[in-house]
Amino acid sequence: MSYNGWTNYATWRVNLEVFDGIDIKDMGWGRLDTYDLGQAMREYLEEILEMDVKEGLALDYARAFVSDVNWYEIAKHYTEEEEVAA
Repeated sequence: MSYNGWTNYATWRVNLEVFDGIDIKDMGWGRLDTYDLGQAMREYLEEILEMDVKEGLALDYARAFVSDVNWYEIAKHYTEEEEVAA
């Protein structure tokens, strides 16, 4: 089931809330291929969760939500955006 043109709600929401408006070059991700960029984005969000959410049920639910994110799709969105800007 797609959501606002994205694979699913989790992918759309994470892109909107965490990555919308970022410059991948400013994050040091400018030279990564799409797969590696997706992995870097996933690791970045996991770090945010570990800093902001205390251990327990809330963190478990957050991780379950994030497990549904299509990281490749988000990364592809940003790599295509960079190609258009170049």
